[in-house]
Amino acid sequence: MILSRVVLSSIIVVVLVFSFSVGRAAEQGSGGFVDAPGKELLMSKCFQCHGEKMWRDLKQDRRKWEGVLYRMVGRGALWTEEEINTMAVYLATGFGPQSEKAAGTK
Repeated sequence: MILSRVVLSSIIVVVLVFSFSVGRAAEQGSGGFVDAPGKELLMSKCFQCHGEKMWRDLKQDRRKWEGVLYRMVGRGALWTEEEINTMAVYLATGFGPQSEKAAGTK
């Protein structure tokens, strides 16, 4: 009887911890990303291989982001020119050199 309570309690704890970690991963997948044209495209195209940290750390302008995206095309990404432009503008706006300055003034 006591053993079954311990097992049941352990299962409940494991399920709760797992549920919490899955919820946190979903939040982190889009946390800090501004809702603007290009967000969903970026999430669907880039998050298959890359994590959020990559975008936060680079702080590049549109032209440099475009270069990064074309480099990914060279490695096999199947994106149109329009998709690349949309993602580059989005990244430059949200994760460009000015984005950190703007965040610091708020």
